[in-house]
Order: sequence, then structure tokens, then C-alpha cells
Amino acid sequence: MTTSQPDASRPNPDRATPDNLLHTRTGTDVSPEDMVLGSGRDLTPRNLEWARRKLEKEGPEAIEKLLP
Repeated sequence: MTTSQPDASRPNPDRATPDNLLHTRTGTDVSPEDMVLGSGRDLTPRNLEWARRKLEKEGPEAIEKLLP
């Protein structure tokens, strides 16, 4: 009888995710729509205005505060 070996393509649950994979930014601009959707809100004019103000105040890094 052979023993099954874990699939090498599966991530090891004991390993931590590398820091560069934990961030949401991909080097592209963050749009107000990204901010609204990232916050779990509906795309409404009011929420888009909130996102525009947040991006103006905090810059594109603001989305990092919304997403884990």
C-alpha cells in the first residue's frame, strides 16, 4: 500500500503569506469606484463622493486601510 503525499501545488498552511502578497495595490491608480467597492458599499453618487474626498485626503494608500 502506498501512502499519499500532499499535493505540491497546494500552499502549506504553516507558512506565512509573504508581505508583498498581502497588499491590495497593483501599481495602478485607485479609483473612487475601487474605494466604494472595497468598502462593501453600493455604487451611489453619495458613496462615490465620499470615496473622492477620502482619496484626495489620504491618497491611493487609503484603500489599504479598507482591505485586509
